[in-house]
Amino acid sequence: MVKEALMTDPTTSAVARPPAQGYRRLDRALDWICVLLMLGATSVVVLQVFCRYVLNASLPWPEEAAQFLFVWAVFLGMALLTFRDRHIAISLFVPKMGAVWQHHHAAFLRVMNVIACVILVIHGIDFMNRALQVLPALRIPLKYLFMAVPVGGAVALIFMTAPLKGRAWWSGLAALAAGIAGYFILKAGGGALFGEASSTTILMVVTLGLIFAEVPIVYALVLGSFAGLTPLPPLMLVTITQNMSGALNSFTLLAIPFFILAAAVMNAGGITVRIVDLAYHLVGHFRGGLGQANIVTNVMLAGVSGSSTADASATAKLLVPQMEKHGYDRAFSCALTAAASTLANMIPPGLGLIIYAALASVSVGALFVGTIVPGLMVALALSLVVWLISVRRGYGGHTDRSTGAVRWRAFWLATPALCLPVIIVGGVRFGIFTATEAGAIAFVFALFCGALIYRGLTIDNLSEAFREAVEDTVAVAVIIAAASPFAWILTFEQAPQKIAAWLGALTGNAFYLLLLINLFLIFVGLFIEMIAALVILVPILVPVVVAAGVDPLQFGIVMVMNLVIGALTPPLGVLVFTTARVGGAPSTAVFRAILPFIGMQLVVLVLVTMIPQITLLPIRWFGP
Repeated sequence: MVKEALMTDPTTSAVARPPAQGYRRLDRALDWICVLLMLGATSVVVLQVFCRYVLNASLPWPEEAAQFLFVWAVFLGMALLTFRDRHIAISLFVPKMGAVWQHHHAAFLRVMNVIACVILVIHGIDFMNRALQVLPALRIPLKYLFMAVPVGGAVALIFMTAPLKGRAWWSGLAALAAGIAGYFILKAGGGALFGEASSTTILMVVTLGLIFAEVPIVYALVLGSFAGLTPLPPLMLVTITQNMSGALNSFTLLAIPFFILAAAVMNAGGITVRIVDLAYHLVGHFRGGLGQANIVTNVMLAGVSGSSTADASATAKLLVPQMEKHGYDRAFSCALTAAASTLANMIPPGLGLIIYAALASVSVGALFVGTIVPGLMVALALSLVVWLISVRRGYGGHTDRSTGAVRWRAFWLATPALCLPVIIVGGVRFGIFTATEAGAIAFVFALFCGALIYRGLTIDNLSEAFREAVEDTVAVAVIIAAASPFAWILTFEQAPQKIAAWLGALTGNAFYLLLLINLFLIFVGLFIEMIAALVILVPILVPVVVAAGVDPLQFGIVMVMNLVIGALTPPLGVLVFTTARVGGAPSTAVFRAILPFIGMQLVVLVLVTMIPQITLLPIRWFGP
């Protein structure tokens, strides 16, 4: 998987990698440590599946071991992404600033990041020392799991001693000192600074303010949670690190790195190319054939990767040049690729669905079954737009229909890749394995196909795929971790109940409630990427809709459909920026070209909202 949000490009950031050899060596060492930890987590889950179904004897410790390794990989990776300036952040204003203001902003970001990491170190150590429990299967003290938070924060602080770009060698140390001082000032004077404001108000204002100031979302959430807790007794501050480590100590969330690893190996091993080839031979002769092939490719890739940005990047590299070569407008090609890549989160095993299931405590398997029909409806809607535009502009329709022999050969070559979605959905549906175990099996299967069937994997491209997958996993997972104390404070302050009462006063009708929430989610999607929005809003909105009689499974699918549309709209528009960058088209032209596709997705969204049977009947008929 590539990131579900706009990442800061380290080559253009005002915070550059320092030339010091020591930082580079630490970066490389930490990189491989994180890769080995993530591969270790994958291996023990695969071992569990092997023992259960081949040896008929389940082991007691693999789940705990995998979660332990995952937590350590994420928090060490957090430090790595801090050094590389690759944390997810909303980029709105900085590119438009002058050079002087960009330097000031870089110093501001460094100080904010330092304060957040100092919070993780100090209160992480405090919580670690309070932990007296032992992991029941591994018999390891639980404090060694919680130790990952302060260690990750400490390593990030080491990286942040690096000088800022264009500044003196001591600029990093000065920012470090300013951040440490800022932590103690905020801790001592937070109550007086925020006055009589409630913790919820402080939390929301500080967090959203920092996010729009382009502070990395993970650190904005940590700082917002800290600010919200400062008026309360000091002991409450340990809940930040307690919730962060506890949020990732989840077997369900392990599905995220496993599917990301599978997608990375697919791209490196040449599996994606076979899927594109099959799609072209199936529909390439139709009006707008290459556009239709783009959609079919994304449908098939969605059943394997679960990552919209991974699919957008892969298909843009392969199809946009070919579409332009055959007379398609480049901006249209990039817009179609961006719109079609949203299918990765609407067709199993979409990562947005997995995250929602973990946060809302609903069945992942049921979500997988329930989202198939809405996902295919979106694919058909996009196909209709392609056909209409192609008729008007004269795109495609001049390619000869592939012969049966050619189609059969393309299908045969793609068969191993096409088996994977069947294995994933079927295995989860019939209870053969969990969604997390399905992710581990998907990774092993992709590795097998890439190495032994397609023979596209080499040591170099495989190691690069591993490193990219770990970076992408960490970028997502740390936001989930940091959003946990955010959600805890909201729950502690009874914010969901208050919102439910307010919405109930507006309307008692479930349909009108969903309509209001749809409008709200579309607005949120303009500014906040899907994963961050899910982890912030699911704890607030799910109790509200359940109280109104809405099925949480239907709401999960509606919520994910809303938020992926936000990845197509400015100012965030991460999928548009991804395809525009890869395809070499102006992003403004791509945003204009994508409007018809967004319109059709909104039509499908309204249908799925109005007719719950679209999602619920398949669950009742085929669900777990």
